[in-house]
Amino acid sequence: MAGRKRAAPGSARNASASSSSSRQTRSAGRNAIPDVYRDMLSEADVCSVADPPGRPPKRKRPGQKRELAPPPKTSVPPSATDQGRSDDEEEDIEFEDVGLPVATVQTMVRDSDSEDSEEENMQFEDVDFSFPDLNVDDTKEAPKELNLDLSARLNSNPRRTVERRKPINKTEKERRVEIHKTHLLCLLSHVARRNRWCNDIVVQKALRKLLTSKMIAYLNPGTHLSQFGQAESLKTGLHQVETMFKTKYQITERGLRRALWADTEEHLQNYSIPDDAESSMDKADFRDAAKSLKGSRDVGAQLYCALLRSAGIEARLVCSLQPLSFVSGGPSMANPPKSRKKLSVEEQYARRPQYDSSFDSPGVSKSRSARWRLGHPNAAAFQIPIVTTVSPARPASGAPKKIRECPFPVYWVEVLDVGHQKWQPADPLVTQSFWKPRVFEPPASERENCMTYVVAFQADGTPTDVTRRYVKAYNAKTRKMRIESVMTHGDRWWRKALRTYWRGHTTDLDQIESNELNAAEAREPMPRNVVDFKDHPIYALERHFRRNEVLIPGASSAGTVGAGSKGPLERIYRRKDVRLARTREKWYRMGREVRADEIPVKFLPISARKQRDSFGDEGDDADEGMAGTPIFTEEQTVLYHAPAIVNGIIPKNRYGNLDVYVPSMVPEGGAYVADDLAAQAAYTLGIDYAPALTGFQFKGRQGTAVLYGVVVAAEHEEAVKTIISGLKDQEAEMERERRTRLALRAWKKFLTHLRIYQQNRDDYASDDEDRDTDLMDVDKDKEVIVNEEDDNEDRGALESNNGDLDGGFVIDDDYGGGGFL
Repeated sequence: MAGRKRAAPGSARNASASSSSSRQTRSAGRNAIPDVYRDMLSEADVCSVADPPGRPPKRKRPGQKRELAPPPKTSVPPSATDQGRSDDEEEDIEFEDVGLPVATVQTMVRDSDSEDSEEENMQFEDVDFSFPDLNVDDTKEAPKELNLDLSARLNSNPRRTVERRKPINKTEKERRVEIHKTHLLCLLSHVARRNRWCNDIVVQKALRKLLTSKMIAYLNPGTHLSQFGQAESLKTGLHQVETMFKTKYQITERGLRRALWADTEEHLQNYSIPDDAESSMDKADFRDAAKSLKGSRDVGAQLYCALLRSAGIEARLVCSLQPLSFVSGGPSMANPPKSRKKLSVEEQYARRPQYDSSFDSPGVSKSRSARWRLGHPNAAAFQIPIVTTVSPARPASGAPKKIRECPFPVYWVEVLDVGHQKWQPADPLVTQSFWKPRVFEPPASERENCMTYVVAFQADGTPTDVTRRYVKAYNAKTRKMRIESVMTHGDRWWRKALRTYWRGHTTDLDQIESNELNAAEAREPMPRNVVDFKDHPIYALERHFRRNEVLIPGASSAGTVGAGSKGPLERIYRRKDVRLARTREKWYRMGREVRADEIPVKFLPISARKQRDSFGDEGDDADEGMAGTPIFTEEQTVLYHAPAIVNGIIPKNRYGNLDVYVPSMVPEGGAYVADDLAAQAAYTLGIDYAPALTGFQFKGRQGTAVLYGVVVAAEHEEAVKTIISGLKDQEAEMERERRTRLALRAWKKFLTHLRIYQQNRDDYASDDEDRDTDLMDVDKDKEVIVNEEDDNEDRGALESNNGDLDGGFVIDDDYGGGGFL
């Protein structure tokens, strides 16, 4: 290394420059376009040909901005001298600062009159995206206005135009609740009618022929057997009857399915009942189905119930009612299929794709193009005969059409296990099972079946709600879709609807079943997700508490649950440990008052708009500062006692009345008389009284006090009621007099019209002599009759009052008698 000389810097630079120039020269020689091709391009009228670049540009250093260079104005190829530049010359090149082109200004005009037509009024203007000419003066260019039209983009993307289902509002939900209740009553009536048909003697007589003596013996076990023996004998008999019935019964129609809501009215306009749906039946059709053993699977379950009853077994007809739901988010009715116009044979042939002969090779004819591929030399010369095939006629009696339905039944049967005094389900057609109540509940994703109300009808027509026997999560999921969850007293309404078909008394078997269902509800496990805890009757989460719900002091948690795998754990409390808290004023309206020195359990946030009464005073607890409105639980309140009545003087508030929101707010020694005439009666007696303020009637944000009845001393109660009775009698007498005056006024008007009619008739009567003669004869006869019957007081009164026409009776000259007109 010591003997090696170091090359001079200048020589190294010259060597590298010479090597680079030689490489550029060789590359330029290879990439140079020959003169022959240039002449050919000039003859083809090509203006310029760009040579490939020589050396690629240098890489941009870190932190260095790329500068734009003007494009070459001519396409003359670089000379050899330019290609042979050294590195020193490239490094000494200085770039000239070139100004950037002025950006085109884009403006979007929005139609302020209609927000819905914003996107339709947008339009795009054609924009030139070619490279701008940098030599043009920037000051001469003016900003251009462009309009954007996004409607085409939205129309091209169908996903954005899909309308999402909107949540229902309060009015719509109330309407759906009423429809839900009406539909429930109709379905109950339908099932009760089918249950009565199962007791028909003709139906049971036609079905009893299917049972053998052995089956009947198994179905009716003797009392000498044990509980286990009776249950096993009944199971054996049901197994034999089920095998026989499902073999002989044929399903030809589609049964009941879930009722769904339509998203739009257009879905209902072209809606039609499916062809395979069960037709409406009467009692005669039900008897025919019992003889032919054909129909829907619902009719099959009903016939199976009649079959068991004919054998002497206590069987109940069970139905899972499918009413219209009142909750949003469920499945909706499918869109109706679009009607396709049937094309004729000529139109079908015209729409067939035409054969394009341009794809055939010129040396092969059209006729041999398909047969030439067979490989045989004479295959192309063979003419394939055209044979018209006639489709065979469809047989008239084909296989029955398969009915596709939900794999979960709507109707089934419950059989009484006499040994254990317990009702057990049996289904021979759909699930083909018995003694398995958990196989009847469909999943939540099932579209055509939803188990919400399960009602069992006995032979005497008494219904029983047995939903808790078949569902797995009654409190967590099923109860939210029932009427109990949406109405204040929904359970009371549902019991009243079932009581319409009740026998009138409760048996020991009903009490045993009620205890069984209550125990099944109590054994329901705790929900596993957060959503099921909302409105749960047993458990509650703190996140689902309402504004006025709090926990009692010292409430212990029953467990924890997490929102997902990564969510924090939340404590689960029992619903019995949750209390309702109210403000002082609300407790006062309920007849209670908060004890002194009680600490509020919670402070409600102050609303933005403070409600003030008509006197400018702020609402309840407005003097509590900015901490919020304090609320208290019922344990912090006591019963309110109004000041007692002393010497017949009624204590009143500053408005001159007395608050009587509940009966317990009547002061001691007083009596509340609820009547509109109570104040007038007390005033007539001259005793002290106070109008009773029973509540407020709100219209919008303002409330009006409702005054009804009065509060008087207890010793004046009977006197006030007596005066009220007299005032009512006096008012009734005045009403009768008023109606009498109206009747007399109507009679007076009627008689006046009669006089006018009679006067017009006398003035414009005809001068016919015959008519006058007849009238004179009639008058003479009348006078003779009157003279002969002078003792007739009524006739005399009529003659004396003939001018006044009292009573509405007039003498008709044409007929010679009196008549009421």
